[in-house]
Amino acid sequence: MQTLNANFDLIIFDCDGVLVDSEVISCRVHAEILTRHGYPITAEQVRQRFLGRTSLDATTEVERELGRPLAEAYELERQTTLFAALADAVEAIPHLHETLDIIDTRKCVASSAVHEKIFTSLTRVKLYDRFAPNIYSGSQVKFGKPAPDLFLFAAEQMNVPPARCLVIEDSVAGVTGGLAAGMMVFGFHGGTHCRPDTADTLRAAGATVTFDDMRQLPELIARIGAD
Repeated sequence: MQTLNANFDLIIFDCDGVLVDSEVISCRVHAEILTRHGYPITAEQVRQRFLGRTSLDATTEVERELGRPLAEAYELERQTTLFAALADAVEAIPHLHETLDIIDTRKCVASSAVHEKIFTSLTRVKLYDRFAPNIYSGSQVKFGKPAPDLFLFAAEQMNVPPARCLVIEDSVAGVTGGLAAGMMVFGFHGGTHCRPDTADTLRAAGATVTFDDMRQLPELIARIGAD
């Protein structure tokens, strides 16, 4: 293996939709539990509104619209149902393992999800040990994506200047946050939750390049380094 790009000292991967193909599961469960608790919403609406954001941000927005707090049991029910569904069915993004084998640049995870969700997903697909302990959650910063806080926190923990970081994201919130942190961002649209216009949407948000097959990533990194 060789480092593909001397311009980057750290690659920051989002988790859901980038490392694991989890967003369809997450959006379905989120919609089902919200609807059960008096806020009717579809999985597609959850995808459009909350993709890439923390569950706390989503709950705050829903409660503001409702004009009341969600039931005390809501968050525990949502998490319990979601973690069980992920543990049973989530899969790694295709070709992810072999791609990581090729890229020798240091890597970490910066996800809006809570640590337990990240652990559940990455453990099932045999990725947790590959990234641990360099796994950072939106619960560790004051403001989640699209704010830059999580990306800056990850870079600080890894002792890498933001300008030397490359972010891999699948959401507008993630792309926006990475750019606000002063990092280059690649937009990935190979998850099953993505739509035909996702690449255009990510580019419009500021992604330098977009791609839908993890096997493309090493060449894209090398190409940027050669420019």
